[in-house]
Amino acid sequence: MNLAAVWGLPVIFFCENNQYASTTSVKTVMKVEDVASRAAGYGMPGVVVDGNDALSVHAAVLHWAEHARRGGGPVLIEAKTYRMRGHFVGDPQLYRPAEEVEAWKANDPLLRLERRLLDERILDPDALASLRAEVEEELAAAVRFGRESPLPEPEEALEDLYASPLDGRE
Repeated sequence: MNLAAVWGLPVIFFCENNQYASTTSVKTVMKVEDVASRAAGYGMPGVVVDGNDALSVHAAVLHWAEHARRGGGPVLIEAKTYRMRGHFVGDPQLYRPAEEVEAWKANDPLLRLERRLLDERILDPDALASLRAEVEEELAAAVRFGRESPLPEPEEALEDLYASPLDGRE
C-alpha cells in the first residue's frame, strides 16, 4: 500500500472484512472500528461499504476505478460483510454466538439482492426460478467436468505459477 501510494499507482485494495480472522473476532484485535481508516497512514482514501449490498459494492468499485483511471492513485475499500460458515470444514464455531450468525443471515447479500430485484420488478418469481435452474445446471456441469477430467501430470505443477513482466513481449 505504501509503494502504491508513493508512486500514485492506480490500485484498488479491496478488503472483504468478514468480521473474523480465523476464529478471532476483529473487535478483539483491532482498536479502530474500520480497517479502511488505516489507509490514511499511507496518504490514500479509505472507504467503508456495506459488503452485503451487492449494488453498493458495485457502485463503490466503479467510482474508485474511475478515480484510479484519472490518475487519482490508490484507494482502500473495506466491504463489511460476514462469514456465514466456519473457517474450515467441521469448524464447531464455538468462538461466535449463534445469535450473531442468525442476525447476519437475515442480511445475506444474495437474499437482499433477490428481494430488491423482485421488489423493483426487475425480475419476477418465474424469471428468478428460471435463473436459479440455469445457474444450478451450470454449477453441476462444472462439477461433472472437474470430476471427469484427468489429473494433471506432476511436471505441470509449476506451469503458470510465476510470470515475468516481459512474458509474451520482446
